[in-house]
Amino acid sequence: MKIVIAPDSFKGSISARKAALAIQEGILRAGPNIETVIVPMADGGEGTVESLVAATNGHLQEVVVKDPLGRDVNAVYGILGHDNTCVIEIASASGLPLLRKEERNPMLTTSYGTGELILHALNKGCRKFIIGLGGSGTNDGGAGMLQALGIKLLDSGGKHLPFGGGSLDLLADIDLSGLDPRVREAEFIVACDVDNPLVGPSGASAVYGPQKGATPEMVEVLDRNINHYANIIEKKTNISIHHKFGAGAAGGLGGAFQAFFNAKMERGIEIIMKQTGLKQKLYGASLLITGEGQMDFQTARGKTPAGVARLAKSMGIPTFAIVGSIGPGIEQLSNMGIEAVFSIVNKPMDIKEAMKDSYDLLSSAAEQVVRVYLSR
Repeated sequence: MKIVIAPDSFKGSISARKAALAIQEGILRAGPNIETVIVPMADGGEGTVESLVAATNGHLQEVVVKDPLGRDVNAVYGILGHDNTCVIEIASASGLPLLRKEERNPMLTTSYGTGELILHALNKGCRKFIIGLGGSGTNDGGAGMLQALGIKLLDSGGKHLPFGGGSLDLLADIDLSGLDPRVREAEFIVACDVDNPLVGPSGASAVYGPQKGATPEMVEVLDRNINHYANIIEKKTNISIHHKFGAGAAGGLGGAFQAFFNAKMERGIEIIMKQTGLKQKLYGASLLITGEGQMDFQTARGKTPAGVARLAKSMGIPTFAIVGSIGPGIEQLSNMGIEAVFSIVNKPMDIKEAMKDSYDLLSSAAEQVVRVYLSR
């Protein structure tokens, strides 16, 4: 019997790889002769680099770049083992977790560090990029990233624009002459799981600005500024990013990639499944086990368990999910191939205890799940 183990990370608790190892440990206690195949997964956000590097025997690169407030920070990206593809999680350089709560201010924060990561990878010879847009702490429309790569954003006096979404209203001209020519040679696959446009009530500022520290007044200013920014981009490139699919992702980085890069927007889970070769690894499997921290109605919207279960179902393979907690709306997941959902919580406990003991709880739950499966 062959069981494929393909969980996402349990956010704030355990990585996808450690979750897979815990599940494997429990399976082998229940059936020592079971063949297990570990495929740590992600959906384009946290864990994407780790998942793809592990699946391809790649390696990590650490580099000092600017964080959202322009301070030096150690950031990491991955280079895949099979084709020298660079994998970047923009949160590593431009992420919200890099800021204390009182520091969050999208009027000031910049995506400059993300551009520095791309530049570093170009210097390493990478010409194919996978970019995960999750976890951004910025709302600058990707302006900082463009500046790091040599594009000059100029005000009416010919001066360089300051960092942050609060300065985008000053933009008068975009000088592309300094853009690193290697950017145009490269291919960018952008993992984007939201369809928000750049501007308007469903745009980057209105929907995601508040979680990045924007007050209602700031949201109005940011949306107006980023609309102006998009107007100037359209004049320069003849590309309108105002209402493009996913342009509002990561504070407008999705729009910048579509305007200035050879970029293709794809669902994160589809990219990860393709790059890890999950379909090939599922051949001959009797069961797929996946998991995530909390499973609820949002899981169906492109998250890892739904994506891998849909693939397994198309191959006639059932899927079980082992999760930290179960929320409302999981009944719709059965249509996607998730046959049953099991929580790791095996006694009354608070969330801190469950997160601290997640490895052992996952292993124990997996053992019991497989014992039931084997007893059929």
